[in-house]
Amino acid sequence: MKLFHAAIFTIGVASSAALAQDVVVVGEVHDNPAHHRVQAEIVREVAPKALVFEMLTSGQADAITPDNRGDPVALAKALDWANSGWPDFSMYYPIIAAAPEARIYGAQVPRDVARAAFGDGIAASFSGDAETYGLTAPLPEAQQSAREAMQMVAHCDALPQEMLPGMVAIQRLRDAELAHAVVQAMQDTGGPVVLITGNGHARKDWGAPSYLERVAPDLELRVIGQSEDDAPLAGEYDEIRPAPAVEREDPCAAFKGSG
Repeated sequence: MKLFHAAIFTIGVASSAALAQDVVVVGEVHDNPAHHRVQAEIVREVAPKALVFEMLTSGQADAITPDNRGDPVALAKALDWANSGWPDFSMYYPIIAAAPEARIYGAQVPRDVARAAFGDGIAASFSGDAETYGLTAPLPEAQQSAREAMQMVAHCDALPQEMLPGMVAIQRLRDAELAHAVVQAMQDTGGPVVLITGNGHARKDWGAPSYLERVAPDLELRVIGQSEDDAPLAGEYDEIRPAPAVEREDPCAAFKGSG
């Protein structure tokens, strides 16, 4: 992948100067409907030429056609959303509907690719130039340690210690694939582009935006995270928008003793 500069792109006209960027990254907590409503509002405001979704593979994005795009039931079926593992499609469809002419890109790392990356390494599994995106170099020691600790907490302290480096590597692969899809969308459409992803991938310090800063430093980029009940949000963002938390069962309940 060659480096490129935002000067060759035409910046789309948004209704808000604050969102008049080449790329707007909007994070989420996946199962929070309020976060998805905000995403749909931002997409409507930006009127992007392209939407990039963490939740879709490139193959799923190719299944979106003019015939099924306007019908949420038909589109969910075409995407096999019921077997995707993501929250109900009714949360995500309004985001797509908010930009009816935007080209849709999928940036999810397929499960078989993620499994292969554990054995072959993320550089071999990346769809772009791994060296350009920094995937051939190790993370700084402090960041590696911090990210391994986060993976352990996210998995209820139940992961074998030896799995943690691989889990961090897969997250790096996912971040890089998101950035790579945004780069492709900018090249194809000229932008603006909106990236829909989880807060962890949206963070500026080590998520997808950090890869965009590396490979396309002249892009005008705005990163919006979304918190719950004003709780602190880990990482760096240009803006954080709060929303009420949703009620959830304790995901770690099965690992806790009864005493």
